[in-house]
Amino acid sequence: MNAFRQYLMILFEWICSWLKYGLTRLWRDFPIVNTWIASPGITDRQTCQEYSEEWKTNEALRTYHLGDGGKTMVTVQTSTHAFHVDLGKLSESSEYFRALSHSRMRETSESLIHLDHVSSAVFYNLLEFSFHNNFKVPREELGTHIQVSSYLLTEAFLSKCLSVLADELRPDNCLSYLNLAQEICCAELKMTVLTYLSRNVMELSFLTRCLNEEEKDEVVNLRARGDRHLCSLRKENLTSWKDPETECARHVFILKGSQDNEDWHPVTEFPFRADKWCFTAVVLYNYLYIIGGYRQRMKRGWEFKMASFRYNPFTHTWVSTAPLIKHRRHFSAVACEGCIYAVGGWYLDSLVTPDSSTALYTAVECYDPWEDTWRFVSSLPFTDFQFTVSLSHDVPLATSLGHCLYVLGSIQRTGEKLLLQYNTRQDSWCELLPTLTRADADLPTLYFLGVTDRLLVIGGNNSENIVTSFCVQSQKWGQVHRAEKVAFAGQGTVAGDEVLMPSIEHNTVIKIDLQTLSLRALPPPPVSTRYEAIFYLHF
Repeated sequence: MNAFRQYLMILFEWICSWLKYGLTRLWRDFPIVNTWIASPGITDRQTCQEYSEEWKTNEALRTYHLGDGGKTMVTVQTSTHAFHVDLGKLSESSEYFRALSHSRMRETSESLIHLDHVSSAVFYNLLEFSFHNNFKVPREELGTHIQVSSYLLTEAFLSKCLSVLADELRPDNCLSYLNLAQEICCAELKMTVLTYLSRNVMELSFLTRCLNEEEKDEVVNLRARGDRHLCSLRKENLTSWKDPETECARHVFILKGSQDNEDWHPVTEFPFRADKWCFTAVVLYNYLYIIGGYRQRMKRGWEFKMASFRYNPFTHTWVSTAPLIKHRRHFSAVACEGCIYAVGGWYLDSLVTPDSSTALYTAVECYDPWEDTWRFVSSLPFTDFQFTVSLSHDVPLATSLGHCLYVLGSIQRTGEKLLLQYNTRQDSWCELLPTLTRADADLPTLYFLGVTDRLLVIGGNNSENIVTSFCVQSQKWGQVHRAEKVAFAGQGTVAGDEVLMPSIEHNTVIKIDLQTLSLRALPPPPVSTRYEAIFYLHF
């Protein structure tokens, strides 16, 4: 009797083993049956996500195939669990498995792929995304998932992880992710972190200083990869709050729309409250700096407060930066070699009108954005020439090319135009000869000095405008071109074959085609054109 009972027990265990083997084969080969029998009471795989640990004990939830019962099923053995996967579908998501499927390696022929070093939980999440578009990766485990997806070359899953990571990056974790990118040689992860740093490069200067020179350059260059927008701001306002335009003029405007349907829109408000101000604008690393001062009320009357501000177009935020050492008005500010140079101008106090006795500053200041400090460098080498004081432009006109600054001035005795060159690496000035004589071009008024592949000069006289250029390499003046008379005022910019300058008589910005010298007026801004700065920002 005991022998018979023992026989029945052995027979029962054999039948159970056979049924388990048969059902396992049935789950693999027949997807419809698989869905029906996988987990009693659960009829939708998405619902299974609520039972995030059930896949560890339910083999059916570790089986992935196409709806038509894909032909090539393989077993992928990960750290603790095996997954039964349609190799064709997986190959569509992973270059690693695609290469494996076309190889003659033993793993393919035996339908068994060993990935024992890959976390089963991570591989499960990868398969859920690849087969069912379910993304359930915990934020604290993004690094591990990025590492595995980079290793298995699952482009879509990696992109999804990185898009989520982009919103999770913070000052306290971005460098650890950058280190991970270097360890696993993941260019996509590195770019995600550098892009985050680039949007806040100056705000996170304590982090960007930790980067090597190549990474620093990449972070800075990334700031110019957004859409380019033409911007305008009123540099100087001399009217009171009674002027209805004063409130509106306290904004930076951008030009939006197509060429046939463009219009100016306010993008940010000035970070100070005043009715009178005088600033010079300069763009460095795709940050807008406004440098100068504004009027504020004191216990006894008014005084001009020196101030500088930096605007980040990616975050639309302003921060206060170190003010100039000298109180300047109508000076030139030039970005060069990662610094800002303040050149010329005259004493800024109460915005009084200059007269014949007004002298320009010869002192030149240099601003280090990483240290937020100004320092004096070699002064302008005034000898027998001087710059003409103007209320319409920054004086003297200045620009940069390579590691040098260039300043355009007039020789008082002869009216000749002379270019000065400042070498930022040697902290030295020199004159660039020959001068531009009055016989070459009648230029009593200078409007613009900019850079294309050479120095570009625009000026005018009573009857016409003059456009010419100076080649630094050959130290020769180019051909003098005559154009339609337009009185420009303010601070312009050059972009490719076009110069954009504000014009009071047109009450808007004028676009000058350098090839044809034709003019096109842009739509008028929301405020009258008086003394504007025109520049480009990327965001």
